[in-house]
Amino acid sequence: MAKRVWKPGTFIYPIPAVLVTSGNMENSNILTVAWTGILNTNPAMVYISVRPERYSYNLIKENKEFAINLTTEKLVFATDWCGVRSGAKYDKFKEMKLTKEKANFIKAPLIKESPVSIECKVIKEENLGSHTLFTAEVLSIDADEQYFDEKGAFDISKCKLIAYANGNYYSLGKKLGKFGYSVAKKKKKTKK
Repeated sequence: MAKRVWKPGTFIYPIPAVLVTSGNMENSNILTVAWTGILNTNPAMVYISVRPERYSYNLIKENKEFAINLTTEKLVFATDWCGVRSGAKYDKFKEMKLTKEKANFIKAPLIKESPVSIECKVIKEENLGSHTLFTAEVLSIDADEQYFDEKGAFDISKCKLIAYANGNYYSLGKKLGKFGYSVAKKKKKTKK
């Protein structure tokens, strides 16, 4: 099978589609971001890339903090709507009937309906051209109690998270394996 050559562009899919909250409990906004990811484990660091013309850009730049709220099948409409409407014209919490939740370490609100909210403190900004890269240290991960099992482990498979790929939203499917399964020693069956 031959591969077709395209012009350079962004085509690493799927990627998360998250709702980024910024500002404070009185003056806040929600921005849909697909340019996000993990940068480092220790200290825990993440990034978001935001266009300077977006309403949230100045809120993040001024306050040096934001929250990344993971999205679910139930939040897919709000995820899309918050990405195509401007916070300069709409109160996105009100319009999408989302609940502001007080964060533990930042002033920006969390989204109560999100299964996981990640509180972030900006440590570096870098203008890349069309976007500004905000590198942030993770201050806290706030996870909904309903997704913990009886042993206290968080079961992310119950969240029904979504991803974004080439202009479309997708529900994440079934678990195919876990980290290291390809090299794990197989358990021997015991005869009875």
